[in-house]
Amino acid sequence: MELSDANLQTLTEYLKKTLDPDPAIRRPVCSLTAEKFLESVEGSQNYPLLLLTLLEKSQENVIKVCASVTFKNYIKRNWRIVEDEPNKICESDRIAIKANIVPLMLSSPEQIQKQLSDAISIIGREDFPQKWPDLLTEMVNRFQSGDFHVINGVLRTAHSLFKRYRHEFKSNELWTEIKLVLDAFALPLTNLFKATIELCSTHANDASALKVLFSSLILIAKLFYSLNFQDLPEFFEDNMETWMTNFHSLLTLDNKLLQTDDEEEAGLLELLKSQICDNAALYAQKYDEEFQPYLPRFVTAIWNLLVTTGQEVKYDLLVSNAIQFLASVCERPHYKHLFEDQNTLTSICEKVIVPNMEFRAADEEAFEDNSEEYIRRDLEGSDIDTRRRAACDLVRGLCKFFEGPVTGIFSGYVNSMLQEYAKNPSVNWKHKDAAIYLVTSLASKAQTQKHGITQANELVNLTEFFVNHIQPDLKSATVNEFPVLKADGIKYIMIFRNQVPKEQLLVSIPLLINHLQAESIVVHTYAAHALERLFTMRGTNNATLITAAEMAPFVEVLLTNLFKALTLPGSSEIFYIMKAIMRSFSLLQESIIPYIPSVITQLTQKLLAVSKNPSKPHFNHYMFESICLSIRITCKANPEAVGSFEEALFLVFTEILQNDVQEFIPYVFQVMSLLLEMHKNEIPSSYMALFPHLLQPVLWERTGNIPPLVRLLQAYLERGASTIASAAADKIPGLLGVFQKLIASKANDHQGFYLLNSIIEHMPPESVDQYRKQIFILLFQRLQNSKTTKFIKSFLVFINLYCVRYGALALQEIFDSIQPKMFGMVLEKIIIPEIQKVSGQVEKKICAVGITKILTECPPMMDTEYTKLWIPLLQALIGLFELPEDDTIPDEEHFIDIEDTPGYQTAFSQLAFAGKKEHDPVGQMVNNPRIHLAQSLHKLSTACPGRVLSMLSTSLNAEALQYLQGYLQAASVSLL
Repeated sequence: MELSDANLQTLTEYLKKTLDPDPAIRRPVCSLTAEKFLESVEGSQNYPLLLLTLLEKSQENVIKVCASVTFKNYIKRNWRIVEDEPNKICESDRIAIKANIVPLMLSSPEQIQKQLSDAISIIGREDFPQKWPDLLTEMVNRFQSGDFHVINGVLRTAHSLFKRYRHEFKSNELWTEIKLVLDAFALPLTNLFKATIELCSTHANDASALKVLFSSLILIAKLFYSLNFQDLPEFFEDNMETWMTNFHSLLTLDNKLLQTDDEEEAGLLELLKSQICDNAALYAQKYDEEFQPYLPRFVTAIWNLLVTTGQEVKYDLLVSNAIQFLASVCERPHYKHLFEDQNTLTSICEKVIVPNMEFRAADEEAFEDNSEEYIRRDLEGSDIDTRRRAACDLVRGLCKFFEGPVTGIFSGYVNSMLQEYAKNPSVNWKHKDAAIYLVTSLASKAQTQKHGITQANELVNLTEFFVNHIQPDLKSATVNEFPVLKADGIKYIMIFRNQVPKEQLLVSIPLLINHLQAESIVVHTYAAHALERLFTMRGTNNATLITAAEMAPFVEVLLTNLFKALTLPGSSEIFYIMKAIMRSFSLLQESIIPYIPSVITQLTQKLLAVSKNPSKPHFNHYMFESICLSIRITCKANPEAVGSFEEALFLVFTEILQNDVQEFIPYVFQVMSLLLEMHKNEIPSSYMALFPHLLQPVLWERTGNIPPLVRLLQAYLERGASTIASAAADKIPGLLGVFQKLIASKANDHQGFYLLNSIIEHMPPESVDQYRKQIFILLFQRLQNSKTTKFIKSFLVFINLYCVRYGALALQEIFDSIQPKMFGMVLEKIIIPEIQKVSGQVEKKICAVGITKILTECPPMMDTEYTKLWIPLLQALIGLFELPEDDTIPDEEHFIDIEDTPGYQTAFSQLAFAGKKEHDPVGQMVNNPRIHLAQSLHKLSTACPGRVLSMLSTSLNAEALQYLQGYLQAASVSLL
């Protein structure tokens, strides 16, 4: 694409269309407009430069913003260079982008600046510092400008570039980069910090100036956190006085001009103080020795902050970070003395913990009107910045050294709260809510998502509290009364499921099933989640704690209420409910068969509805898992039922494939594989009609499609190789074309081998005769160009499978037809030295049977120059049987995980319940490969008496010979 006005105009028109609320214009199925058009030109040279020109020169602000977002997403998808894949951005465009993006970002309005800043950090993650050495200098030089719009642009970019230091693993490469950044950035940042503090004093009465300056201070404080996270840099240790003194004075600062009337949104002052609390907590936790002189004044300042800050939502982050600071301090043994006094503990409990555990009006509003966010915070642990979570962490921290006194203090609070509730439940229900939360905080010592509480405070009687205070709420006649307390009760069961006795859990199950009908989204979601967690619990012998027999009386009402919950307003795609459906199927097994016709109809309708706009990946995943379970359970009892599932599902599947619903296509292929594998005889014609479409290159372009498509093609080959050979022989080149594409990629070569192995194993020999030599040539080319351990392992399995299928002589002949004496080279350079690397029981067995054939059924091994390799090959085979697997990988082999490739690609998600059975191609032929070797050697020695024994006695090492004698003995044979 040229950098022309015409192209800028075209791009403007299409960007406008992407903003259209009508999906027919935005995401059309057939016509090439809007998103499809942008997708089609994305690979063109100058495309990113056109976007940058547009966001610089367009007169319409909406187009500028749209161009900046499109540019950032383009960079996100395409900047990383992935091995084996074409470079998606040409080098000249990369150079031009890096030359122009920083000045453009700094001169743009804030909304666009943020997008370009993100783009710079994405580029920086790949290119900085090696391929973009002048980035830091360019940024630091801008500090001198005195223009805080520019300075804040630099700080924002630096923050998005350096914040990854907070979660990167330690490595020499990372240390080198951080040192380079500190050398260039630490001093200018400190000088900027001091200058900004002085300017705040100078402009103390200028509200607009203060807003800009405090925005800078927030970013500076965030950068301090990132640069100090991995280790305490020498520069910051030397300048700790400057930073900590100023941080402390900012914590105690209160400027009326920075206070906001908004009760919801945190102001600049709150955000800055929150970050300073984080910074102080980081130093208290990681650098306590160096931080010790400053700690007492921070504890005092943060304590004063906590007791003087109101209950408004805008202070939530500040209060939660301040409490987290106290929690991190009270857990450290040498700060223990600060909290020992009983009065101090009582004061903390009374003034900090209890007030911050209260259920506020804002929480009630979220519970009723923003249930998704409430559940995310309360159930999924993303409540890290809520007051309740922080207060709970502080309770746990205090219990580390003061469990007895703290439990004693809180027991009094819990009892008085429950008494208040009992006086007037309809008015005082929030007291009971706080009491339940307090008990949960006190009792929970250690918790995991999978098992709930794994370690509990022995001073709290959880079962007694459950029977006296939780069950009565859940047993009440109306499921819609006191929804918050119902949710609390259900959550209590969920969290303490390992502490509450099984008989109480069994009493709870019908109560939970009943609460699936509650109007409150939170209540019926929690009920579904609690059931799902109970169904995964394990008892003796790793069997489920709750059995299908114990669930028998509730099967119908459970399934009815779960599916009904999906029809309640606001709950049509809640993944907890769909996960509970999946888990119920898994637990109940054949008990669900009578309900399958109704269940599969409802699942199919749901699939059709969500395929129009898939937006909930977890929900979709569990929906497909549930479909797979329905198929598995039903067809296990009645294999003929596979046809009725195909009838129910194929219409929807066809629509998904025709409309190219990218998120669902990998799932559809997995379910189709499962269905096809259920067929015992020929491939039905409906599948054969689809076969040519599965070979279309466009399907194989998407990473997420590759594993399920390979599996589906393997199912075709297993079930209908002869049909393909007779009715679709013209498609065999297409099948091999897929293999060729996959084999060329380091990420997907193993998938190419899966396909090739199925072709070799199942296709009639004559149908692939003409292609065999070309297959080997392709493999040798890849070996020559790019040999990796993974490729070698797959190659060894393939050649041995070929040997098993066509015979050892055929293998020798095909190698030597490509190049004279090549068979010997493959034995000497690949099979003998590398066979120890093969992993997997079936893979090792295939290799053992293949090598046995080469040793005993290949005449050239006995009477040509290949004879010298006979003993080393036997030695290697005995090594494969007896030595540990060689799992070393050369240092230079570093693969990018497929899931780690950037941008939005529908990642492949394996369906657990669509799992493929492990297939053993030599299973019927050979049971024990060691005995098979002994029997084959016996047969060979009968044909050439004396030869085998003389080779063994003169050349095989003693240890290997001993093992071999053991095999001969076990097989009851001897060598002649």
